[in-house]
Amino acid sequence: MASLQSRLLYQLIRYWRRRNPIGEFGPDGYRGVRAAIDRGAAQARLPPGVYREATRAGDVPGEWIHAAGARADKVLLYLHGGGYVAGSPATHRALTAALSREARVRVLALDYRLAPEHPYPAALEDALSAYTWLLDQGFSARSIAVGGDSAGGGLTAATLVRLRDTPGALLPAAAFMLSPWADLAGTGESVRTRAALDPMIGGDIAAFGRYYVGPAGDPHDPLISPIHADMRGLPPLLIQVGTREVLHDDAIRLAERVRAGQGRVELEVWDDMIHVFQVFPSLLPEARRAIRRIGQFLQTELA
Repeated sequence: MASLQSRLLYQLIRYWRRRNPIGEFGPDGYRGVRAAIDRGAAQARLPPGVYREATRAGDVPGEWIHAAGARADKVLLYLHGGGYVAGSPATHRALTAALSREARVRVLALDYRLAPEHPYPAALEDALSAYTWLLDQGFSARSIAVGGDSAGGGLTAATLVRLRDTPGALLPAAAFMLSPWADLAGTGESVRTRAALDPMIGGDIAAFGRYYVGPAGDPHDPLISPIHADMRGLPPLLIQVGTREVLHDDAIRLAERVRAGQGRVELEVWDDMIHVFQVFPSLLPEARRAIRRIGQFLQTELA
């Protein structure tokens, strides 16, 4: 059973969403999402013992997050969520700080370009550019992990697939995905069956995906929706997802694709948890346990 804190947060988010509808998925529907997420980021504070430094990973802005005790020679490239239209390193500092502390690594949180101003392949190009920049800074591929949540989880998978298919490219040691958005066409059964349970997303997610797909794109492109990608030859993966979210089936199907390609993947389904519950480590004991598990996974794979 979910903790009392989780049950209270669930009801609070549902109430807030009813009082503050984000809006329709029209030409400007993304603006409500962006504004709501940015308002939350304005209140974020780094916990004690965690340090932040603005940087540029080549041409892509971002920030270093470094918890006390984190190793300087191990790095996590983090790709934030927000439906490809919102979010930033600032919106995810509570999570990246906790990841740095638990995994004992430096975190490079990337501020990749957002749709609809910059549709596919802008975000993917920025992720690849940042990864290459880390290699150019002297980090070995075996000392790098990649991770992300929601859209950033799908972007993590796409980044791995693109690296694998690039001659001479070196893959990172490991990767993790939190509630990955891996099917921008929205064909997963949970998009319909769990919409009423999901206080974070809901609605017509396929329509929202068109911001990133763009007018000339195809939501079935494997680098847009990695649920259609060949997942062979990827590094070890960890996927976490909750049962109260429309992207539940995206995570399940992505793990099945990895297993079908003889890859190694650990899938954790968290009962009664909402979309990317890990962003609330100061509130939810489940978030702290999930992040601790990610930290253990990364420490093992980066050893």
